[in-house]
Amino acid sequence: MIQTVWVSSSRSWASRRPDGQRTSWKCGFIRTIIQHICLRHHFKAQGKTRMLKKIHICLCFFFVSGILYEISLLSGCFFSCMPMPKQFLTPEQVLNLGRSIIFLETTERLEPPPLVSCSVESAARIYQDRPIILFMKGLTNDTVLDSNSSYTAFSLLSSMKNVFLFPLQMENVFQETPLLQWYNEVDPEEEKNWVHVSSDASRLALIWKYGGIYMDTDVISIRPIPEGSFLAAQKSRFSSNGIFGFPAHHKFIWDCMENFVLKYNGNIWGNQGPFLMTRMLKAICNLTDFKGVEDHSCQNISFLNPQRFYPIPYPAWSRYYDVWDKVPDFNHSYALHLWNFMNRNRKAVVAGSNSLAEKLYKTYCPSTYEDLIRNAELRVFTSYEDSV
Repeated sequence: MIQTVWVSSSRSWASRRPDGQRTSWKCGFIRTIIQHICLRHHFKAQGKTRMLKKIHICLCFFFVSGILYEISLLSGCFFSCMPMPKQFLTPEQVLNLGRSIIFLETTERLEPPPLVSCSVESAARIYQDRPIILFMKGLTNDTVLDSNSSYTAFSLLSSMKNVFLFPLQMENVFQETPLLQWYNEVDPEEEKNWVHVSSDASRLALIWKYGGIYMDTDVISIRPIPEGSFLAAQKSRFSSNGIFGFPAHHKFIWDCMENFVLKYNGNIWGNQGPFLMTRMLKAICNLTDFKGVEDHSCQNISFLNPQRFYPIPYPAWSRYYDVWDKVPDFNHSYALHLWNFMNRNRKAVVAGSNSLAEKLYKTYCPSTYEDLIRNAELRVFTSYEDSV
């Protein structure tokens, strides 16, 4: 099983102890209950045999553990009251806590590349009170990957307290959605865009079931998104599906799933992705051009300005890997989409290159950047040893 741990929920009424750590009145209340129950059992055990004392202690432990677990799922203070190994939590338990940030990896690879690691790490740092979940198709329930894993990125991500790594099991994800019949009938071997199409479908089903925010694995978070129900404009009158957020069971997402099946054409890239989102938004809203950096709103859905996530448009994607005379501040952005799909030549962040992407790594995913440097140094050392 994958080793994972998450901490407090934003639903806790948090305060700070003198030593600077966060606590909550709910955790204090739970501790009081525990102390009372355990003391009562202790006094009742007075004068009885040692065996009865041991039985009382065991019963007290299991009883309190059960109460603590149930209350924690509601109060959100479980992990600050009594840290729990991540391997005991299921995807449903984490997702049901709400407000998750969801990433998907629909290839079979088990080692997330640096950009994926940076995307997840940056989200974990920006949204410290929310669970960050990376679903990976290559994982299984029997995969053993923890903080000591030989996979460097897994070791890095597993060490982050609010990051979860779970298998992506599509047959479960699509249950009770319009996508299930489509999934049972489609043949992935015949689909030329299956990696993208299956990702498009999975993100819709997960957000509809549990709510939260979906992000592509080439999105670097730089500040919290203040919106609850939103789509991201890639340009005027055109929506991306690379990042969006909705509460659970939102009608717009259900309608998108129905249209996904009705208008399915896996041969057209994006037909089930950005084109789907755009045609569904146009069906309920009169879209107009953006002027300045304002956002649009329709049917209680915020249609966010392209500056929020796409300040560098896709024709200029390579500028992320250029050296800038003056680094932009991105004051109008919540996150930055690095257009990895356009990166056919596999441009990468190179330590010491002084590129814009390197500066973003240093600022928003420093652990990934440090790991990048260590790997680069190891490669140089290995090459030197081989030459000698």
